[in-house]
Amino acid sequence: MPSSSVLDLNTWQNVLIALVNCILTGLLSQRSFPHSCSTLGRKIAALYDSFTSKSLKEHVFPPLIDMLIYFNFFKAPFLVDLKKPELKIPHTVNFYLRVEPGVMLGIWHTVPSCWEEEAKGKDRCWYEAALRDGNPIVVYLHGSAEHRAASHRLKLVKVLSDGGFHVLSVDYRGFGDSTGKPTEEGLTTDAIRVYEWTKARSGITPVCLWGHSLGTGVATNAAKVLEEKGCPVDAIVLEAPFTNMWVASINYPLLKIYRNVPGFLRTFMDAMRKDKIVFPNDENVKFLSSPLLILHGEDDRTVPLEYGKKLYEIAHNAYRNKERVKMVIFPPGFQHNLLCKSPTLLITVRDFLSKQWS
Repeated sequence: MPSSSVLDLNTWQNVLIALVNCILTGLLSQRSFPHSCSTLGRKIAALYDSFTSKSLKEHVFPPLIDMLIYFNFFKAPFLVDLKKPELKIPHTVNFYLRVEPGVMLGIWHTVPSCWEEEAKGKDRCWYEAALRDGNPIVVYLHGSAEHRAASHRLKLVKVLSDGGFHVLSVDYRGFGDSTGKPTEEGLTTDAIRVYEWTKARSGITPVCLWGHSLGTGVATNAAKVLEEKGCPVDAIVLEAPFTNMWVASINYPLLKIYRNVPGFLRTFMDAMRKDKIVFPNDENVKFLSSPLLILHGEDDRTVPLEYGKKLYEIAHNAYRNKERVKMVIFPPGFQHNLLCKSPTLLITVRDFLSKQWS
């Protein structure tokens, strides 16, 4: 069965090549064809050359990998007006941040719930000024699929807001109503720009990068770049982190069934290398000095606890100041997305950050 699958790919490729050949032969042999048709023929010839220069798997796998990693085409919950966050969560404003030409990010800024009455009817300028009020700020970098209005993300934002945090919920390029196409480099740039924008407006108020799942890779990528620029982030929280995307992907439940197909893993890894998808948390943490808190659920099946433990071990060994690295494991019941339901989450985070920022 595996060998026939490979044969099918080659067969389909040969059929497509033969089909394009026939079209070209027919078009280009008509000497009396109008100029517009010969132009069409040249365009088809260019497409033909482009197609035949790669194998079919090179055409298929990179887009497939992007879909599996980012899943950004799944824009749930549906029928949500992202321009009106107040319909989903109070004391929140929507705004857009241009990070580079052609890329505009949609962001929700939720102020601490103590500002709920004061925030009613206020515009973006009021919210921006509120970043200097001394309450800590979280730049929240979510995982794959859905967008900033996903229910589990809103639950976390509410917990943090009730705990006295500002939260900036970011939709990366290609997610939600943000423009652009997701790539690892692009998502990293998005996180850096949002962090720098926030720091420029926060005064002496500390800003924390909080990454969940895929967002942990975005957070450590961004933190490493900022560290190299001489501007280490004020703190990093990694919720359900993996070691690197290669390891996390090949152990993803949806892909495990294909691991025994001859050549699948090699093809899969080649596609990830080609797309430069790594998100190397395990390498990034070796170069960081920012306070680092790792949170992981004991019954997380999407990103197993062993990955979080391994990452903590690497970070703890690499950090000079061991007190700057901490891991907290939550008991069963919260799985991958629902640590926000733990009654100890807020206490854990506030306790860690207050010690680091004192």
